[in-house]
Amino acid sequence: MNNNFVDRIKAEVSEIEAAGLFKQERIISSVQSAHIMANGKPVLNFCANNYLGLSSHPKTIEAAHQAIDNRGYGLSSVRFICGTQDIHKELEQKISAFLGTEDTILYCAAFDANGGVFEPLLNEQDAIISDELNHASIIDGVRLCKAERHRYKHNDMQELEEKLIATQHCRSRMIATDSVFSMDGTIAQLDKIVALAEKYDAIVMIDECHSSGFIGKTGRGVHEHCGVMGKIDIITGTLGKALGGANGGFTSGSKAVIDMLRQKSRPYLFSNTLAPSIVGASIAILDMLSETTALRDKLEQNTLYFREQITNAGFDIKPGIHPIVPIMLYDAPLAQKMAARMLEEGVYVVGFFYPVVAKGNARIRVQISAGHEREDLDKAIAAFTKVGKELGVIK
Repeated sequence: MNNNFVDRIKAEVSEIEAAGLFKQERIISSVQSAHIMANGKPVLNFCANNYLGLSSHPKTIEAAHQAIDNRGYGLSSVRFICGTQDIHKELEQKISAFLGTEDTILYCAAFDANGGVFEPLLNEQDAIISDELNHASIIDGVRLCKAERHRYKHNDMQELEEKLIATQHCRSRMIATDSVFSMDGTIAQLDKIVALAEKYDAIVMIDECHSSGFIGKTGRGVHEHCGVMGKIDIITGTLGKALGGANGGFTSGSKAVIDMLRQKSRPYLFSNTLAPSIVGASIAILDMLSETTALRDKLEQNTLYFREQITNAGFDIKPGIHPIVPIMLYDAPLAQKMAARMLEEGVYVVGFFYPVVAKGNARIRVQISAGHEREDLDKAIAAFTKVGKELGVIK
């Protein structure tokens, strides 16, 4: 072991701790739901991506058990060798039907989907124009590609158009954006983005991780919400948030694009196949969401109520309609302290700060779920109000 190297890393970790920015992992000893056991005590959970409450839904668990019984625990292989089961093809077809696309390719994680989408499709003859607040997985995926890289200010359509004009010499231009930005809960202006793409002959790629299953009238996502279904070239997303909460990602689009990804996308070619239990549960979940919008509708009602009540309590929140509700504190140590006090009050939330968000923009990111009942929301609002006054965040 190289002691000099280890000592340097120890010193850097100590600096993070001294600055009050060290991330502690709390231990959950229950299923993932609105009510969990964290650090040995029962608490309300307001920081999971379990938007529809499906992580521990009886139909999710039952379908996962059935898949294990019928298709085993794992495939011990990648897809193109001997890792493709009938249920993998069935899930890909159901995702395509749900999103309104021609074909879909599964990955072990959405990070892999974004990491593997750019390099097979674009090269030095092309350009990628990316929103400055895109998820780290998009940023890393773009870095792996030889295409020209351009960024536009967050949701700034004027600067996006300027970048499209400046890159007209390129063979293909791809506009890449989160459809929902996970730290702010803001929604991309996909109707305007699509209009610009059509005007300048560009491709649109969106990451739907924080919208698939619950945004839009039938939960198809932001492309439904913005009225541009069928006009998005490439959609990436996850099975690890609203759609069950385990893991697994996907890329969906035209058959030609998906065929190319099956041939050249490295995270797909060199990663084990998605486990049968996850595939089986995901099929059941998509069937459920295609039959009824009840969970999506309850989530919408919960979100509107919480946003209204927490604003009335005096907190500074990012406006919007998304169940991600950032409570802005701006100071990183304060965000850490408030999250710790909230846990003592029986509400599990987490502080976010640099480098996850920009310096000076620390916050508590609250996430609402269809699994929350009105009394859960009221308890969280009361706790925020108590702790907020105690820490001088509100009067």
